[in-house]
Amino acid sequence: MFQVSKYARSFQAVWRRSTVALASCLLFSAAAAAQGAPSTTLRPEMPLPSTAALPLRVTFPPLPVVKVNDAVPAAGGFGVNLNNGALSSVPTSGNATPDVRRITLDEAQQIAGGANNPLVRLAQLQVQVAKEHRLGVQSLYFPNISAQLENLHFNKNTGPVLTLDRLGKTVPVDIIGKNQTAYNFSAVQPLTPLFAVHQLVKVARADENIARAKAGMPVAETASKVEKNYFDLLIAERELVSAEAGAKRIQVKWLSASSSGAPSVSIEQEADTMGAEKDVVLATTKVQELEASLNNLLGLPEGTRLELVPPGPLVEDTSLNEAVDKAAGNAEVIEAEQTAIKARAGSTLSKMQYFPSVAIIGGYTNQNALHVVLPQDFSYIGFMATYTVFDFGKRERGVKESNAQAEMAEMAVPLTKAKVTAEVKTSYFELERSRKLSQLARRMVSTAQVVEASYRSDNPEAESSQAKMEADMFRAELEYRQAYAQLKSLMGEK
Repeated sequence: MFQVSKYARSFQAVWRRSTVALASCLLFSAAAAAQGAPSTTLRPEMPLPSTAALPLRVTFPPLPVVKVNDAVPAAGGFGVNLNNGALSSVPTSGNATPDVRRITLDEAQQIAGGANNPLVRLAQLQVQVAKEHRLGVQSLYFPNISAQLENLHFNKNTGPVLTLDRLGKTVPVDIIGKNQTAYNFSAVQPLTPLFAVHQLVKVARADENIARAKAGMPVAETASKVEKNYFDLLIAERELVSAEAGAKRIQVKWLSASSSGAPSVSIEQEADTMGAEKDVVLATTKVQELEASLNNLLGLPEGTRLELVPPGPLVEDTSLNEAVDKAAGNAEVIEAEQTAIKARAGSTLSKMQYFPSVAIIGGYTNQNALHVVLPQDFSYIGFMATYTVFDFGKRERGVKESNAQAEMAEMAVPLTKAKVTAEVKTSYFELERSRKLSQLARRMVSTAQVVEASYRSDNPEAESSQAKMEADMFRAELEYRQAYAQLKSLMGEK
């Protein structure tokens, strides 16, 4: 028993010495390794940015490159292309590819407002209908010439018409022939109705003038729609460039943060990344929608890519007095004036119901139906007159109604002119305001270009600012053009 206890104590002593020696070796190895390694804080490895791979979480889809041939060059001529984590600059200027159609604002308006436009064609047909109606009414001035041919055969004799009672006989006398042919050629020239025809021509001509005044409205409306869509697309393209520059700025920001020891992915980085991605997606979708809408207005095939040429600044020198003077050509004023003419003509027509209707008639007849009584051929001339003696007050009520309508139409003319004049003045002041804002926006863009011309702009912040300034410039230009189009419409100009 004593011998076993002695061996156990010896084993424990050897185990303790072995443990201490092993621990000493491990400590010595760690110290040697620490002396050979740089003294840095242990953290996840964050390599510097390279074209091979980025350590950040890149969730951006490949961004479309918007090719904009801008008369006002942007601060940076590149877009962001995030493909497999590589950051590269893609040129956005240059010649258009074969599947891209280059178009100007004037060309777009001419294409949309051509004869193939159904609204334009409809306005032309309305004018044609009014013109043909007026010419048809004017033809009532001339005589009405007609011809009539009659050829009849009776299956029975017209019968005895002369009876001799004393002799007990009947003698057939064919006053109306069993076979008869008659040809009549006549002309009727109205006399008193010519005064009514004169008033009807006035009404028809007034309708034609109204149709002509409104004929240019569909063309102007179509041109305004095309212009708005055109500028909206230019603005959306600049917003897309700004969103791409913002996405590139977010990448640069977090790449810089990763090299300074920040965590690889943080909540703030995740929010910035998702926000930038959302802005790019929204801007891209808006560009696609506006491009599809413009293709529809122009009648181009679906999916046609458009390279828009930014139009130059609008130049106009309209004065307030000139605008007010030309307001007489406004479609509303013309319609009010012509409606008054129609109402006066209607009042005169109602009074003519008291006149008799007299017409001269004449003609030539060749017949064998009444050959016993009438000669075979003969001519005739005379007149016819009709008159309604009593109609229980219908004519009187009609005259009073038409007089009231004429008075209403006369009162509407000065009221319409006053209304249009007030709208012209309001539109002119809006034109002046939008003109100043447009000129200010262009000066801001020009100043920014002068500042950026001294160095190569590869700064996403500068590119985003330039794109935003150009978008604001196009917004101001669109507002200016719309104000001028509104003023021209009030002035009656097409």
